[in-house]
Amino acid sequence: MRIAIPTNDGTSISEHFGRSAAFLIFETEDRQIKGRSTRTNGAHHAQGACDHHSTESKPHSHSGIVAALEGCEVVICAGMGSRAAEALKAAGVTQIVVTMPGPAEEAVSAFLAGKLTRKTESFCACRR
Repeated sequence: MRIAIPTNDGTSISEHFGRSAAFLIFETEDRQIKGRSTRTNGAHHAQGACDHHSTESKPHSHSGIVAALEGCEVVICAGMGSRAAEALKAAGVTQIVVTMPGPAEEAVSAFLAGKLTRKTESFCACRR
């Protein structure tokens, strides 16, 4: 299974999925991390570009992000707009887990062990 995590520094979960610089892609097998790579987020969102958070927000395509995450089944992130979530699910991402920012590898290991703490507030965490 491939698990994607948005990142800005190459090691931790970024605060918002669409505004991340890149995605860490973890290859897993038998509940173990077997490999890791990085894919650039070429469809970087501007602040306020998700959903209805800004009066200037306009519908936009998530095709660049979907293409960057081709082959991934799970996304673990700290926040994501509902339109991005819909686009990912339509492209075959079976699970989107929203958790707190922190070390990406620890989040993947916790997910694989069934111990990842999920956020309880709304799906999108980008209201700043």
